[in-house]
Amino acid sequence: MSRLNVMAVEPKAYEAMFGLERYLASSPLPKPILELVKLRASQLNGCAFCVDMHAHDAKAAGETDERLFSVVVWREAPWFNAQERAALALTEEATRLGEHGVSDEVWEDAAAQFDEHALAALVMAIAVINAWNRFGVILRNEPGSLRKKAAPAHQ
Repeated sequence: MSRLNVMAVEPKAYEAMFGLERYLASSPLPKPILELVKLRASQLNGCAFCVDMHAHDAKAAGETDERLFSVVVWREAPWFNAQERAALALTEEATRLGEHGVSDEVWEDAAAQFDEHALAALVMAIAVINAWNRFGVILRNEPGSLRKKAAPAHQ
């Protein structure tokens, strides 16, 4: 059960977050990569609400089961190209933010795979999903609850 409906209590806070989402939706970052980033960060942060939502969003956008099932083990899976691997590596290091932050190796790989505009969008995507994950984990948002609200009531 969710602890607090921040969207209802403080809608301006959520509107600011949705503004970032609108930017990301129109950014030069490829949409499949955006969904992979959201899914992987959510897995790392233990946000069941976001894992559920982004797996379903990616699937609805045409992502394959093999790739969705393999995001958690992307290094071992053959389904991801060099650009996706660079984005996932940056997502992992930026989400975990160890003592030394993001390594030069991971940053340089991402910078080699994306132009500056897409790279800036990738950094924003990682920051934004990490913020959303904090909402989901702190508030204990229920996985699937958005789909339940959208489903027509049975009579």
